[in-house]
Amino acid sequence: MLVVLLHIILFFQSTNLKVPDFIKEYDALSNKAEELKYIDKYQDSNNINIKAYVVSLKMKQAEYKLLPWSKLKIFNSEKRNIENLINKNPNNIHLRYIRLVIQENLPRILNYHSHIKEDQKFLKEMLSKKDKTDYLDKYIIKNTSL
Repeated sequence: MLVVLLHIILFFQSTNLKVPDFIKEYDALSNKAEELKYIDKYQDSNNINIKAYVVSLKMKQAEYKLLPWSKLKIFNSEKRNIENLINKNPNNIHLRYIRLVIQENLPRILNYHSHIKEDQKFLKEMLSKKDKTDYLDKYIIKNTSL
């Protein structure tokens, strides 16, 4: 009950904050063409937050490949990219959020789920804090198991 109440409070608090366009656009994506357009638009950004979303979409492009080894090559390459970004920026909420979304939605056979509990713990802590990233809280609640 307390968790549900916390989620409701956080949702209403975060609705008053300005959500960056790159997050709104990411959340609205619904097909391969839109994903490729997003990647093209943001792939040269130096903003670490934006990089998280671009890497996740590049990883998702593996789903559109026909050959299993092509799928795996793309997946592994982008998995290394997101892990490198997180290793360099371990307290970045966007990176942790995106990694959790990826890991919770991938088939277990891909063996990319070892950071779920760690990211859940990190994001729960971030949800409980009032900070400049509160605009992301509603997306974390909507798109993850939290």
